Amino acid sequence: MITPELWIERYRRAWETADADEAVDLFTPDASYRSNVFREPHLGSDAIRRYWQRAAGTQREVAVRMGRPVITEARAAVEWWTTMIDPDEGEITFPGCLLLRFAPDGRCQDLWEYWQVQPGRQDPPAGWGDLNILASPAIAAPASTS
Repeated sequence: MITPELWIERYRRAWETADADEAVDLFTPDASYRSNVFREPHLGSDAIRRYWQRAAGTQREVAVRMGRPVITEARAAVEWWTTMIDPDEGEITFPGCLLLRFAPDGRCQDLWEYWQVQPGRQDPPAGWGDLNILASPAIAAPASTS
């Protein structure tokens, strides 16, 4: 079984190396991969492979950072911060978030991406990737006015 942390690291490496086969190995054969919330998902291994070959296969000088994931029993959310040379846009910064649902063997059954694109290469802001620093202390209940 693959752990969510190992899955995320393998996904990062697959993206940086444009390895569509490695990416496909991370998913169940019937997985749903939604790379854009406004488009239909890529369904199954063949569709995911074609998507990766078309998307990651055309990117150059890809550097992917993954944040600290938030993991529950069968789900995870993790931020990414990527810089690259895109064939259409040139140098870009491409931050986003993966929402993942895992099968019992640790492969992904369902992936949703949310992302933004900014021209040029930029570093992430302070605190990026560590969702634990965003947790606020408990807020005290207001005093009674009676």
